[in-house]
Amino acid sequence: MIGIYGGTFNPVHYGHLRAALEVKELFKLQQMRVLPCRLPPHKSLPVVSGEMRLQMLKLAIANTAELQLDSRELERPGPSYMVDTLQSLRQELGDATLLLFMGADAFAGLQSWHQWRQLFDYAHVVVMTRPGFDFNSQALPDFFQQRLVDDRRQLQSLTSGRLFFQAVTLLDISATQIRQIIAEGLNPQYLLPDAVLEFIRRHQLYQAAPLTTGH
Repeated sequence: MIGIYGGTFNPVHYGHLRAALEVKELFKLQQMRVLPCRLPPHKSLPVVSGEMRLQMLKLAIANTAELQLDSRELERPGPSYMVDTLQSLRQELGDATLLLFMGADAFAGLQSWHQWRQLFDYAHVVVMTRPGFDFNSQALPDFFQQRLVDDRRQLQSLTSGRLFFQAVTLLDISATQIRQIIAEGLNPQYLLPDAVLEFIRRHQLYQAAPLTTGH
């Protein structure tokens, strides 16, 4: 099985990295691919370029053999629709079982994604939740109820099409929080890898915009 974990990673932090590593081991994945997004359809345009975010990811996972960087969304023009990414991966990987990992917040907005139903044609969807997360499966729309399984071993026998909820260690860290800390001239150390922080400082990323006076 191959895991897919996408995001803007603006910047990448320990919350991203811990979740990716944990599910890689829980699901005994052959690969866990981390895919930085070029143009997020559901978020404002990142102020930091895709190339810069890619470099930060490279630094973050340089010593973690369990995680692999996949830059295909940065190389593809236009908005980074996950359905296009999964289709590309399916063409490349054949009949491998693909698991698309996302957080509960992303799943809550999934029905606004471009061609969201087709995601299940190419991959299983695994929603990463906090330990003790309680949800009412009966409250899920029929489309999801029909695909829901309660044992991750059930994902192995099919290449795609199922929905699974997995509790993981979700560190209460956000990229928005880190950007705000940096903009305020404070120190975000211990929220993200030192190598990434050094890169941010060297390139003066996420600095507060200078004040300008009107004419």
